[in-house]
Amino acid sequence: MFHRVLVAVDSSPARHSAVRLAGDMARLTGARVGVLHVAPTAATLAVVVPLEGDAEAEALVDEAVTALREAGVEAEGTVASGLTTEIATTISAAAEDFGADLVVLSPHHRGFLEGIFSPRVSDAVAHTGRTAVLLAPEEGPGTGA
Repeated sequence: MFHRVLVAVDSSPARHSAVRLAGDMARLTGARVGVLHVAPTAATLAVVVPLEGDAEAEALVDEAVTALREAGVEAEGTVASGLTTEIATTISAAAEDFGADLVVLSPHHRGFLEGIFSPRVSDAVAHTGRTAVLLAPEEGPGTGA
């Protein structure tokens, strides 16, 4: 069913549930997992400014890849760079490049107004990409978090 799973991680605590879910899917289907972190940048009139350091971005990917490998999953990771407005398209492009059958993301809940002015990346990936998207549930009390 799934042979290649891409899990996109960010710096939020929700990344742990996304990595766990991607690992569970990979163990069930024998899939290989690609871990992707899009290091956000912002554009000004004259320059593109990184919003996150290279070491921080690499640490997020390394953490996820290590957790997956320790769970017995074949995994590799990469850091991409993208404008904050292009994170979803960067994830979708990476899924195609990786040959992913499934993309696992963690949704970030937003209020109604915030959602209008700043749509969730997970929604944009689901609506613009060509790969199935699985949203990892948020962990909370009583869910093993």
